[in-house]
Amino acid sequence: MRTTEATTLFDYLYWARDRVLDSAAELSADAFMSTDTVTTRDLCATLVHELDVEWSWRERLRGADWAEWGEDADLKAGDYPTVQAVADHWRRDETDMRAWLASLTDADLDAPPPRDEDTLPLWHFVMHLVSHGIQQFSEVAVLLTRAGHSPGDIGFLEFVGRRER
Repeated sequence: MRTTEATTLFDYLYWARDRVLDSAAELSADAFMSTDTVTTRDLCATLVHELDVEWSWRERLRGADWAEWGEDADLKAGDYPTVQAVADHWRRDETDMRAWLASLTDADLDAPPPRDEDTLPLWHFVMHLVSHGIQQFSEVAVLLTRAGHSPGDIGFLEFVGRRER
């Protein structure tokens, strides 16, 4: 994977995120905080989990200390009572993610992450972040569709087709 592909994959991830957040913004406050699940988390908890995963994995992959991103620093769904609260935090985090991605070289992607005991190349973790996010957004899309607010197709080729228009 080259940096251009990593950037494209994160463009896709944030496009899908925006589609589900836009649909979630149409929900009532009660519907957003509903405890209905597809797998293990409700709508709000799934969104906050994905935000937490993107943030904490990026910090780990940058080489930040465990205390800065570890279990004790997990984001909590209860701290995000509205879609807007989640969206505002996520857009701030997106700026940090894009800055980190822009700092990477192709050689960085082929090497293990700094200060990490894992020997896998960084691009494997980048791919994990994207695929995990799309899984979470797919689960959110099911919950939104059940609530009558489908985000529509969030597949990669849909993203590419809309981007090229």
